[in-house]
Amino acid sequence: QVQLVESGGGLVQPGESLRLSCAASGFTFGWYVMSWVRQPPGKGPEWISGIDTGSGVTRYADSVKGRFTISKDNDKKMLYLQMNSLKPDDTAVYYCARGSPYYHSVELRLDEFDFWGQGTQVTVSS
Repeated sequence: QVQLVESGGGLVQPGESLRLSCAASGFTFGWYVMSWVRQPPGKGPEWISGIDTGSGVTRYADSVKGRFTISKDNDKKMLYLQMNSLKPDDTAVYYCARGSPYYHSVELRLDEFDFWGQGTQVTVSS
């Protein structure tokens, strides 16, 4: 069955970096759009980045553009999110999500994902 397992979260100070990883299994990784979605405390989920694992095309939300980089390793079935210059507003649970095969945009709505990981907590605080 499809599984997405995130790792790499933690507590960092403002300005520091973290790299999140998402291990995928149970499907042909290179056929899907994969994304990172975050949910800050007390707020709704926010799509922040997506990548077409076949073409490598990427998209970012304005809130993270220039600071975060999404990448993938199709052979290892891994999705990554390099987060630099972290801010307290980046504090959230970060989820890896698979885009439904019915949708082909790299920037997907929240209802266009069919599988989600369990999430990893990122806290940015001094």
